[in-house]
Amino acid sequence: MPIEITEVDVAEARRRLESGARLFDVREQGEWDEVHAPEATLVPMSELVNRWQEIDGGDEPAIIVCHSGARSSRVVAALEQSGVSAVNLTGGMVAWEQSGAPVVRDAQGEPGHEH
Repeated sequence: MPIEITEVDVAEARRRLESGARLFDVREQGEWDEVHAPEATLVPMSELVNRWQEIDGGDEPAIIVCHSGARSSRVVAALEQSGVSAVNLTGGMVAWEQSGAPVVRDAQGEPGHEH
């Protein structure tokens, strides 16, 4: 029987984050460096086999984000099969940015801006 993936939109994800949920970004380092949510923790999908135990949402399901929602939905399915409660952020970082939610950008080349 297939695992049911729970999807949350940006507004719901931010509400859950305010209530203590944790956000995990499963994109690769280069994508993370370009732009990411300030409250996210990077656990690249390519490292998931070795690092999935780091994903813990605390009292709430972990919120998983990627670029557009495809990789993160696969990660959520894998986590759920491993007994880790997780939800997928619909639309990924694309939706996060479009909603006006805060982001951290790679500051390379910007004088006076430390990362």
